[in-house]
Amino acid sequence: MNIHERMHTGERPFQCTQCEKRFSSQSSLDRHMNIHRAGKCKCTECGKCCQSSSKLAEHRRSHSGEKPFECTVCSKRFTQSCTLLSHSRIHSGEKPYKCHVCDKVFSESGNLNRHTRVHTGEKPYKCSLCDKSFSDSSHLQRHKHCVHSNSRPYECPYCGMLFKIHSKLKRHVRIHTGAKPYSCRHCSDCFIWLEQLKTHLLKSHNEGTWFTCDVCQKKFSYSGKLNKHVERHEAVKPYVCSECPMRSIQQLN
Repeated sequence: MNIHERMHTGERPFQCTQCEKRFSSQSSLDRHMNIHRAGKCKCTECGKCCQSSSKLAEHRRSHSGEKPFECTVCSKRFTQSCTLLSHSRIHSGEKPYKCHVCDKVFSESGNLNRHTRVHTGEKPYKCSLCDKSFSDSSHLQRHKHCVHSNSRPYECPYCGMLFKIHSKLKRHVRIHTGAKPYSCRHCSDCFIWLEQLKTHLLKSHNEGTWFTCDVCQKKFSYSGKLNKHVERHEAVKPYVCSECPMRSIQQLN
């Protein structure tokens, strides 16, 4: 129960002595420490260290291409059973995780945990290169790649365009392939990007939550677009070019 309550409070009393990452339970810290132990749960293909032998087995599928878990609705395949479970909720609409503060519901527990930080204001992930902190580890990694690195290791196989982040390459490639992985469960419409599906659900099926600007009352289908819109009101330009003093209200590609 103590561990469960920390999900709501955001408390993480167990700290790694190697990288200062914090955890809500001793068992989570113990699994994390396998990453720092030389040779422990290490991939022989790329050298990546995983938290456990089961995580290592899942990681190895990224090299073999094996996807043993198949969706019974759309036949899409996955490397992990938990990913299949999350995907299946796209079809069922199930959202079993509910915020105790605002009653917003989520299909994944991780999304709920990240959402609760909106209420607590907690930002446990601090950049080691500047004073900026983040509520989510993925946001920290994206920040480091976009702000503190000039590396663009991800190349489009169709046009040669380079990207700093793999997720942006993945999104870009759909322009060339025409792939539309996001399907509406109410009708036959399919979409290239998740944001398009969310907008469609709101406009066509009245499903979801609009995000409203407090300044001009303009509505948005997802919070990221609202945040960028609000920055325009505030004339904030948080993104700085690594080559010159130029600043932008949007992330520099």
